[in-house]
Amino acid sequence: MTLGSPSGTTAVPRSAASGTAARRTASPAAAARALRVRALAACCALCLAGAPLLGSGPAARAEAVALDAPAANSGDAPADDALRGPGVQVGTRSGAPAPPAAVSALSWLVADARTGDVLAARDAHRELPPASTLKTLFALTLLPAFPAAVRHTVTPRELAGIGPGSSLAGVAAGRTYRVSDLWNGVFLSSGNDAVRVLSAMNGGPAAVSARMQATARALGARDTHVLSPDGYDAPGQVSSAYDLAVFARAGLADPEFARYAATVRARFPGGGRPYEIQNTNRLLTGVGGVAPYPGLVGVKNGYTSHAGHTLVAAARRKGRTLIVTVLNPRKGGGSTVYEEARALLDWGFAAAGHVDPVGSLEPRRGGPPADARVPTPGPLGAPAFPPVAPARPPAPLPSGPPAVPSADAAAGTGDGDSDSRDRSAVTGTDGVIAGLGLGCLGAGVVALALRARRARSGRD
Repeated sequence: MTLGSPSGTTAVPRSAASGTAARRTASPAAAARALRVRALAACCALCLAGAPLLGSGPAARAEAVALDAPAANSGDAPADDALRGPGVQVGTRSGAPAPPAAVSALSWLVADARTGDVLAARDAHRELPPASTLKTLFALTLLPAFPAAVRHTVTPRELAGIGPGSSLAGVAAGRTYRVSDLWNGVFLSSGNDAVRVLSAMNGGPAAVSARMQATARALGARDTHVLSPDGYDAPGQVSSAYDLAVFARAGLADPEFARYAATVRARFPGGGRPYEIQNTNRLLTGVGGVAPYPGLVGVKNGYTSHAGHTLVAAARRKGRTLIVTVLNPRKGGGSTVYEEARALLDWGFAAAGHVDPVGSLEPRRGGPPADARVPTPGPLGAPAFPPVAPARPPAPLPSGPPAVPSADAAAGTGDGDSDSRDRSAVTGTDGVIAGLGLGCLGAGVVALALRARRARSGRD
């Protein structure tokens, strides 16, 4: 590992004599720093030794979208100036199909998940309320915090403050849930109750919102301002078609995220027996008069009275994965957001290879500019754990499961799915070395512990 100097390249004499003199005159502080660097190297060696173990279990076989490796931090990032212009932006060549003119959404975007190329967009950076599509950023931020099998007993305090009319998974105080149950509640039912509990497990909604904001900025998503981790309407909470596509792309590269996003139905703990919850993304389930889209792999839908209907969808065809964001269609009912996403996906697969990119989802290479709105996040402190193995499809459930609040079953639900009817609006160097060393050491220890556990259990 090479640590570069922020002052640039410095010429250093190469003679043995000058090297000896430098060693003789080194200050105690420099010697201590060199010792810390060697300790960091040892920690990184442990991390590298454990890294293959982190990907060797069943989770490593979970399907995810392979992304191109980001280029070096050169400052020459692909500019997205075209995407900041008004109206529809598309680099069509001769004979390429034109984007569907009937799409009425205030903002939309079509991008290639692997390369990050934006094929076409309309007002991609327009800041709009995201509704529950913001839960993609919530998942990106917190999925690594706890392994899926960890159990947690919910307290009444953790369910306090849920916005009126919110979509709910049916989380109950006093009941014990696995973390995977709560994530199913987030992705499938768009449950703000599940979001509240996971937020409480990670420092509370305010701390999680700050961490989400930091994650967005790290991904180059500059249009997003997080005030509520569940996406519930709050004055000033915004995102954009561009940023939401960035979150979906990053999420689909994680097998755990991809698995939850593509899950159609799952069992959810109830009072006496589990009941079935179903994904509210109609392009995935094919309910409510919306035909399922072939090859759909997720990702998340949402609705509030302020945001309208919102959707981030991804589909795979012939080895290509496209991401589409549709924000607030201006005509039709609850199914319009899905049909407009369908039209954009169809266009994207037909136009791929016949249009020039008009932008990129890759972050700019010099780091984001200072932004006074970004809250300063506290220490994350959450250990990194490997993604869990894909779950088997749930077995058929007994007839007559208990009633569960859901978007399709209950009118008047709030933020979280496109069938909701929410009418509410709520109101230096040494430090770097130490941080990297601790991070590498922690990852190595986790990997070795996992191998020891696997060896004892006799499982792969």
